[in-house]
Amino acid sequence: MQKLIAGVHRFRKKYRNEHWELFRRLAAHGQSPEALFITCCDSRVDPVVITHGQPGDLFIVKNIGNFVPPYSENPLEATGVAAAVEYAVEHLHVRDIIVCGHSDCGAMKALYVDRSHFSGTPHIGAWLKNGDRTMRVVTACYPELSREERLEITSEENVVIQVENLRTYPVVQKATREGKLHVHAWFFEIGEGQVYAYHPEKEQFEPIREET
Repeated sequence: MQKLIAGVHRFRKKYRNEHWELFRRLAAHGQSPEALFITCCDSRVDPVVITHGQPGDLFIVKNIGNFVPPYSENPLEATGVAAAVEYAVEHLHVRDIIVCGHSDCGAMKALYVDRSHFSGTPHIGAWLKNGDRTMRVVTACYPELSREERLEITSEENVVIQVENLRTYPVVQKATREGKLHVHAWFFEIGEGQVYAYHPEKEQFEPIREET
């Protein structure tokens, strides 16, 4: 905790003072983020660091496994992810939504563990059900691979499937149809410090390159 407290003091003395006008502008005019960034809770994945952004650039949702539960009309099945998607698109008018997975993901490893293992942590077990479709796809598409080899593929396939789930939301469908919104699938390779984007026409992830 002392490390965090010391960091707060450094933030106030250095970063805040250097970006004083930015914070005043954000306080005065509210937020107007460019994108909704959905990623994993993993402490090694920081959307602002990855995009080299600033406060106010991103509306961020982090959850275990970067899952996006499919749209449901039943309000009793509402999730924080669903509420954030609707708010970002309908009220913040973000132009892009990014779903970003990452390497060495604990949630993807947990999908290969018997669900009874989580009997003492029922909320984890229930949340991991959002990865059931990912497991079905990986099992069906890569039957020749070993369990270890499939695990390496699972994190990438999961991102693609969560993007498909995202597209079930009426607000996403409407904004996309009107050309006001674009949806992206990214993958962060922690060891390389490299970010990859999924290309549907090639059905593969490739390093993000600077646009000219």
